[in-house]
Formats: sequence, structure tokens, C-alpha cells
Amino acid sequence: MAPSSASGTPAPPASTAPAPPGPEPVSPAPPGPSPAAPAPDAAAVLAALRTGGRPFALLAREAGTVEVLTGEVVDVDLLADIPLTDAAGTAREVLALVPFRQVRERGFACHDDDAPLRCLVVDEHTALPRAAVVAATPSTAIPLQDAGFDLSDPEYAQIVRTVIADEIGRGEGANFVIRRDFTAGVDADPVTAGLTWFRALLEHERGAYWTFLISTDGHVAVGASPEAHVVARDGVVTMNPISGTFRHPAGGATVETLSTFLASTKETEELFMVVDEELKMMSAVCSDGGRITGPHLKEMSRLTHTEYVLRGRSRMDPRDILRETMFAPTVTGSPMQNACTVITRHERAPRGYYSGVAALFTPRETLTVDDPTHDLDAPILIRTAYLTGGRLRVPVGATLVRHSDPDGEVSETHGKAAGVLGAIGAVERDRRAEASDPDAPAEPDALADDPDIVRLLASRNARLAPFWLNPQGPGVDAPFAGRTAIVVDAEDRFTTMLAHQLRHLGLQVRIVPWDAASDSDMDAADLVVAGPGPGDPRDDDSARIRRMRDVVARRRANGMPLLAVCLSHQILAHGLGIGLEPLAQPHQGLQKTVDVFGEQASIGFYNTFTARGAPGTTRIGDVEVAADDTGAVSALRGPAFASVQGHLESILSRDGLHTLERLCAHALAAPAY
Repeated sequence: MAPSSASGTPAPPASTAPAPPGPEPVSPAPPGPSPAAPAPDAAAVLAALRTGGRPFALLAREAGTVEVLTGEVVDVDLLADIPLTDAAGTAREVLALVPFRQVRERGFACHDDDAPLRCLVVDEHTALPRAAVVAATPSTAIPLQDAGFDLSDPEYAQIVRTVIADEIGRGEGANFVIRRDFTAGVDADPVTAGLTWFRALLEHERGAYWTFLISTDGHVAVGASPEAHVVARDGVVTMNPISGTFRHPAGGATVETLSTFLASTKETEELFMVVDEELKMMSAVCSDGGRITGPHLKEMSRLTHTEYVLRGRSRMDPRDILRETMFAPTVTGSPMQNACTVITRHERAPRGYYSGVAALFTPRETLTVDDPTHDLDAPILIRTAYLTGGRLRVPVGATLVRHSDPDGEVSETHGKAAGVLGAIGAVERDRRAEASDPDAPAEPDALADDPDIVRLLASRNARLAPFWLNPQGPGVDAPFAGRTAIVVDAEDRFTTMLAHQLRHLGLQVRIVPWDAASDSDMDAADLVVAGPGPGDPRDDDSARIRRMRDVVARRRANGMPLLAVCLSHQILAHGLGIGLEPLAQPHQGLQKTVDVFGEQASIGFYNTFTARGAPGTTRIGDVEVAADDTGAVSALRGPAFASVQGHLESILSRDGLHTLERLCAHALAAPAY
């Protein structure tokens, strides 16, 4: 797993050839102030921050420099309300702390703690030498009192067992991140404590994407985030999914030990699942859907992750980009909407800012017509400590999958908390405990340049869909040009990727949520795609399942072209009299080669249930059945309809686009209706 770690408490009221690894991973934007400006005296600046009472932020985004942002705080309700311009319409810089509760803007569930969407409207942005900041900040350790986790180890372990059995085991998703909080009392002045902890991070942490201190109206956040969530710069949107965890052996990593890790199917598929989740977001915000480059190594002091970089072009307002990408699957789970529901069911308190983002909106210097006015740089709020009302809070989470060991996940949260507390100097650094914290950054290692490692990394792409590795756009032939399609979203945003591929094939596509899909709109579409979603297709009590049954049944009854995917494929099969049952081993991020009506196709599967007929069945009346030797049905096609169990849009579906075209062609070839 590539689990997440610490954050917050609320503030007060196609070519078929594999693509090369590509460009380097995303890097922070250069600091705002002009490099020609003389650096102010660090001691004087920091002294003013300690005594002046003004909101401020310190950001270390580039080696050797600490940016100082000061201004006034404005709390807003919605991302669209972030004040990027003043009353005269002049663009201004804003640093926003975005709490987890903002997922409500997307209609997702959460414990609502009223944590504000807090905006620091910047009126001054300067830069100081990093060494001068270290020299001028306090270094005396801040004592902690009454320290411990809010949930006991047995309580947390039981939550892990419940999530594995009742959520993952019943098809609610592939993985979920469940957190608990380490808390302690702090008597020190909050700004002094924050500066002390920030100094410790500057001295000891290396390789973080952002190291920061944000002090606003009685609320202090200090951390070292290892990961950019989303960056929008000069019209290019970048996301940076990180996963797969290689824990360095005693004596450090070697080419041999790292090579063994890179050859691991389990670790590779874990990264691919995270990439799929973030491609869903990219397909929603980028006209070209997003292109994958990588993989790269994310090397840290005690472990190494693997990562990809996703890039695409967008003219969306950066606030809208942020809304559509809330929040990273590495700190929530997948599918995203259901992950929020599962988190709400099993976490006992609101998340505050944990798993949200710190979002810096910087006015662009050069604009053309329809360009967004601001760039966006937004790291994930993990490995972050919060201080408010005299209480320190360090939330830490573990990524739970089907094979998770409850005791191991308990240990992981201990290691993460120890890693953050040791990094900020709040406790003595415990190297053994920190070894279980996979997010602790370090200087890059030369192993990334070893030819064998480069070759192994590049070889991973041989398993992936060329569609997502190469530049995209409308297909050359666009076989379905002029046709229309509605994709019915059953709460899995794989539909955004599916819609992007359908557009590549020439279709004009709209995505409609299951509870907003009207019969009249669907009747007017040339093709209806009944989409995937979580849950048990046999669940008669689910309004979502019942509506998807209606969508599939109405389309079939009227003889109108239909494509059913994953959950909807199961619903279609059940309507044909084929039995449904849970798999003994869920297929989550599993690449399989299956027969699809006479052609072998490499397809990615994300299913806990399957339609299963009698082995050897190839037809049911006028319906063709593609199934394996156990009777598990991979695809169906009949008069004006086709269906598939796998996700043709997944990066794991090497033959996905071709198979999608075949199935759509069959459905659309039906006589006029």
C-alpha cells in the first residue's frame, strides 16, 4: 500500500508501442517574488510575524528559499467564492486551506465539522534564504502533555476488520483510507510552536513537495507534504499519483532489491489502480483526457514509491479544477464517492483539513482569450500537524485493502504519527517507528538512474492501454461521428474516462447521474451507456440499483441501442436469467485476457460480483454469451445491445478502445427504432 498520513483539525468558527518514461515529475512553481528583489532581513521579518498578530504563511517549495506570504483572512463557503479578484477586478494571489468537508460540493457524504474554507488573501509575497530562516527561528523543544491516540489500538483494529468484511468484502470499493488522530496538549504560544516545528522540518526533512507553516486566526498548520495533488500552470493540468511501497532493507536499497520490488505484480497493480482513479478526474477537467508519463521513482529515506505523472490541457477556472479533483484516492479510497460514504460510516469524527489541500492561486503574467487568470499549486494535506485551542492534532490514516492485517495497520498509524512528531521535533526521533512511515521524504537516490532500473520501470508500460500513453484527440476515422450518447453514471467516475473514449470514436456524449437521467433524454439518444458503480447488483433496497435496472430494461424493451458496463452488465445478465454471485477473490485492478466473441482481449477488471452461467454456454436464445470455462460471463450481445464486465476505459485494458468500438458498432447496427 501507499498509505497516507497526517493532517488536520478544523479551525475555529494510439500507437501500440509502450511510451517512454517521459518528463520528470511535477515540481512546484517558482516562488512569486522577483529573484532580483533584495532579500529582507530574515530575523526582522520573523520577529514581526511572531509579534504582529497578522495571518501569514511560510512555504519552502524550492531548495534554498522560503517564501513569506502575509495578508488578511477571508472564510468562504464554496470554492467558487475564493476571492481571486478584488472589487476592481484586479487579480490577486490567494492561499486557501481546503477542508475535507468541501466534498459536499460534489454531493458526497462527510461528517460536517464547519471547518472553514480559509483564504489568506496575499498582500505581500517575499522570499528569504532558507539558511537565514533556520537561524532566525526558535529551536527549543515544545513539550507535549496528555499525548495519545483518540482511538485505542483495539478500537482501530476492529474498525479495520469491519471495513474489510462489510465494505470491501461486499463490493463497496477496492480500498479505503481510515484515519485516527494523535492528540496532545500544548501550553506554548501557537506561533512560537509553529515556527519551532517549521524549523525542525527545514533542518531534517528533505524531498518534500511543500514544507509549510500557515498561521491564521488561532489556527496553526505545519507540515511537509510529499505529494502534489493537482497543479494547473499555463493551461496544463498535472496530477501525480504515487503508490507502491518498497521498504528499504537494512543497509539500504540496492539495484537487486529494488529490482525485485519493481517486478512485483502486486505493487505494480496497486499503482495502476491509483492512476485509474486520478485519470477519472483528469478526464473530467481536460479536453484531451490526460496523458500518462512515467513511471518514476519517488525515493525517500526509508522507502521508495513508484509514481506516474498525468498531464492534460484545460481552460477551466482553477477553482473548478480543484472541485472536480476533490480529493486524492491515496487519502480517501476508490471509487471516490463511495469512499466518502464509507469514511463517514466508520470514522468517528470529522476530518477537518486532513486529506484536503493547501491551494495557492497565483495570477498569471501572460493571458490570451479564455485563459484562466490564475495558476494553481495544491499539495495534499498529509504529514501535517495542527494546533488550535491549545491542542495539537496529528491525523494519520492507513489504506485498507482486502488483504490488510488489522494489527499491521495499527502499527502503520503508530509509525506515521511518530514520523510526523519526530520530524517537527515534538518528540525524540524514533528511527525504528519512523521506518513504518512511508511518506517521510529524503534526498533522491542515484538508483533511479541505473540502466536496469530504468528498463524495469519502462517495461511496466507494456501492460497499459496505448490510448492513455499517447497523444489523444478525435479519432482519425471517428466511426460514430454524428451519433449521440448518454452515459448514465452509477456513482463510479470511470464514466468520465469512458465518455472520453466514446468522444474519440466520434460520439457526442453527455454524462448524467443515475438519479437525474430522464427517460425522455435517454430515448432521444442514439446510444445509452449504462455505467459501472459500487455495490451488490442483487440489492433490492438500493434506489440506485433499482434505477439502473429500469434504465437497462427500458432500453431493451424498446429495442434501442444499449451498452452496459460492469455493474450494469451484471444487471443485464440477471434480466436474462443468468445468476449473480460474489467472487471468491474480488477482482480489483486485475488485468485478464478474456474471449470477447472470438477475439482475445486484455481488459482491466474491478468487480466483486459476477454473472455466472452453466460452463460451456454460448447462447441464451438470441443472445450471445462470452464466458470462461467456469461460466463467468465477460460479455453479452443481443438485439441492439451489448455488455462487458471489464472496464474498457481502464489503463489496464490494452485492447479496451478496440473492444469498445466493436461493442458500440454492434449495438448501433440495430434496425431503426
